[in-house]
Amino acid sequence: MGELLAVPCEKNSWRNCDIYQTDFGLTGNEPLSILPLSSLPEESVGRAHYKLCDRLKLEKKQRRMCRRDPGVAETLMEAISMSTQECQYQFRFERWNCTLEGRYRANILKRGFKETAFLYAVSSAGLTHAMAKACSAGRMERCTCDEAPDLENRKAWQWGGCGDNLKYSNKFVKDFLGKRSNKDLRARVDMHNTNVGMKVIKAGVETTCKCHGVSGSCTVQTCWRQLSPFHEIGKQLKQRYETSLKVGSSTNEATGEGEISQSRPQQQLPSPGPSNDPIPRTMDLLHIDDSPSFCVPSKFSPGTSARKCYKDKNCNVICCDRGHNTQSRVVTRPCQCQVRWCCYVECKQCTQKEEVYTCKG
Repeated sequence: MGELLAVPCEKNSWRNCDIYQTDFGLTGNEPLSILPLSSLPEESVGRAHYKLCDRLKLEKKQRRMCRRDPGVAETLMEAISMSTQECQYQFRFERWNCTLEGRYRANILKRGFKETAFLYAVSSAGLTHAMAKACSAGRMERCTCDEAPDLENRKAWQWGGCGDNLKYSNKFVKDFLGKRSNKDLRARVDMHNTNVGMKVIKAGVETTCKCHGVSGSCTVQTCWRQLSPFHEIGKQLKQRYETSLKVGSSTNEATGEGEISQSRPQQQLPSPGPSNDPIPRTMDLLHIDDSPSFCVPSKFSPGTSARKCYKDKNCNVICCDRGHNTQSRVVTRPCQCQVRWCCYVECKQCTQKEEVYTCKG
């Protein structure tokens, strides 16, 4: 996979262990949906993935696609985990910290907020990234390494390595998510944001080469294509979240169908698409509704009371100018670590005093 976060769980923070004890599923109707976490019973190898496919909240066609290749179910779960962790990482310093437990997730997805746009984009990006990596890792029966027939200067390169198969991944994701009605504003906005996630993955493809030849003369190169680490994808999507375009609906009297209009004050708007596609030609995320403040408990978030913050960095913003509490505590951590032959790391235990800041209620 791409660059995954390997972090310890911490109490009362975005790294809370509960985050990693809940799975989220990607379907055609919504990007992230909660799944129960229960270990699969031992079954025959050929049928084990059927059970996992059935646990995912999939439509009939999606379930069929999941079942026909044993590697799909595992890849879906990997995409779900990766997308969720990246969302929580990117919003760890924000009022909305990608809280998706229970009713919060359902209520966020019912509205067209900027946060909803990010969820659709990071979900499709996660699935595209995970599927391309699964192909190159040999975990799929229906795809393998990328053959990259369109590389420039092909004559100078001897194709080698094992590239991430973005071509197959894009085709799979588009087929898996399917097409939605273009008469509904919300459906078109959701599809646009889904496509933005896939396009950001494509834009991040890099060609990696290794030289071969006498004395490193590089007379022949072995080259393959790789996707950017998913952490970089998350960073780009977060930037697009910050500049998300708010769109509205207007009715075309000739066709009776709704069209999308944009509203971004004092900025030049992107040109509209073709006449049959009212979505603007932009790589920005699109949203319909203004986001709530996320300051107080609501159906969209638990609010920011008791949230940990960082003094002089984000306490004023996260705490919504309510102020913060300061608590001193003594912590013991490994320090002055040295590698000993052979083969372990020896550390001293250092005790220090630190201050913890949490938002007032």
